[in-house]
Amino acid sequence: MTTTETGANAPSSPDATDIVTDHDRGIHGYHQQKQEHLKRLRRIEGQIRGLQRMVDEDVYCIDILTQVSASTKALQSFALQLLEEHLRHCVADAAVKGGDEIDAKVKEATQAIARMLRT
Repeated sequence: MTTTETGANAPSSPDATDIVTDHDRGIHGYHQQKQEHLKRLRRIEGQIRGLQRMVDEDVYCIDILTQVSASTKALQSFALQLLEEHLRHCVADAAVKGGDEIDAKVKEATQAIARMLRT
């Protein structure tokens, strides 16, 4: 037996390219809570429609600003939940695979956090 044959017949240890995760199958971190997220977004959409109605009905400025603040807070809360799920799922998935993918996912998450902080 030559060394080539030994290498070809030897059991291979799985490397990062052999690992298949939910993320590879197109399942995102929010998948488990998808219906809850959609319900939450519909509620936020209702708040925005309420703002339109308030402007249309010439409601007092401060009352509208109060509702804008509530809507903004609701969106920020949703974004924070989505970010947490991204970290738990997508970034953790990249960590399992290792290599350059983890660096890319951490950079992506850091940029998302920076965008959230600018608002």
